[in-house]
Amino acid sequence: MRHVLSISTLWPNPVAPRFGTFVARSLESLARRGDWRVTVINPIGLPPIALGRYRQLSGIEEQADEGGITVHRPRFTLIPKIGGRRNAAAIARCAMPLVSAIHAEHPIDLIDAQFFFPDGPAAARIAHSLELPLSIKARGSDITFWGHVDYAREQMLRAAHQADGLLTVSEALKREMAILGMTREKITVHYTGLDRDRFRPLAHTQLRAQLGAELGFLMSDNAPLLVSVGALIERKGQHIALDALTEVPGAHLVLVGRGEQEAQLKGQARALGLAERVHFVGLLDHDVLPLLLSAADVMVLPSANEGLANAWVEALACGTPVVTCDVGGARELITSDLAGRLVKREPGAVATGINTVLNDPPPRQAVAELVERFSWEENAARLADHYGRLVAEQE
Repeated sequence: MRHVLSISTLWPNPVAPRFGTFVARSLESLARRGDWRVTVINPIGLPPIALGRYRQLSGIEEQADEGGITVHRPRFTLIPKIGGRRNAAAIARCAMPLVSAIHAEHPIDLIDAQFFFPDGPAAARIAHSLELPLSIKARGSDITFWGHVDYAREQMLRAAHQADGLLTVSEALKREMAILGMTREKITVHYTGLDRDRFRPLAHTQLRAQLGAELGFLMSDNAPLLVSVGALIERKGQHIALDALTEVPGAHLVLVGRGEQEAQLKGQARALGLAERVHFVGLLDHDVLPLLLSAADVMVLPSANEGLANAWVEALACGTPVVTCDVGGARELITSDLAGRLVKREPGAVATGINTVLNDPPPRQAVAELVERFSWEENAARLADHYGRLVAEQE
């Protein structure tokens, strides 16, 4: 059994159980195959004085068995907002003694990073020290945001040059990586997975009534139901969706997620006179989210940038068309009117896209069939092939 050690700041923990779940599902699926031992280092950054959320993070156990994987959580010193330049080096320093001990007990064949910054440069330092092959994955904002921050881009390009192989979640992000200066021939597109047992069209006559009772608001069978799934931050564009809602008569909008814009969005809904039609439900259990997506008529997410949003794939798998912007890998999913509409990032265009779908809704099963190729098993198989190739090239 070969052994991959993955550095991932994106990983669920007891304080943020939904943070980076897509990374956990991918590596858990790889571990279940039985041909790769998977060890994860999920570094926890803490400021010199840990208050609020950081105090909660400081109490997390430093080692746990989760989903068939041993997860280690060493601490490194984080300087919020201004310390980004040093985070990769700090992660490498705190993790290196632990990685050396793991390597001595179960020899590591490959070092992996599941996000390009700061994980990638940190993993590069560790791989160089142990003279091991290196793989780094790009997921979206690590390229579209950090790739335009000078110090981060410099660190990422050095790590990419060292890496034996690179992964990315879409063809569009692969092009962005090449534009930054990464070697195109090293980059393999590795699409996200999907829990096909959960995310599928789920329809029964009382679905909306039962969901409304569980979520605490009336969910009419007669009113259009829109859902937006994503962190409540400017980049995801929920503020644009709220403005668009004024032009979608009678529709209700359910916002799934948490984030720094939540209070602002609630104020915006009140100011627009939409408070009775906009519902904030926070983070939903993965057993509830497929029910909500199946009950919805449209999933709307006017993002400024994405890699390939898991929310797009999950909505389509539930038979729900998507209205989003022409960003990241959207064109790789929204390939026909069955899948939804790609629109400009402005309220009028978003409203037009929503109304067009509502006026001619596609068959839900036909929508779901558009993403049949997505599964965690397929994701794990492609990941195993990628890792195996990199190790074989070093032997």
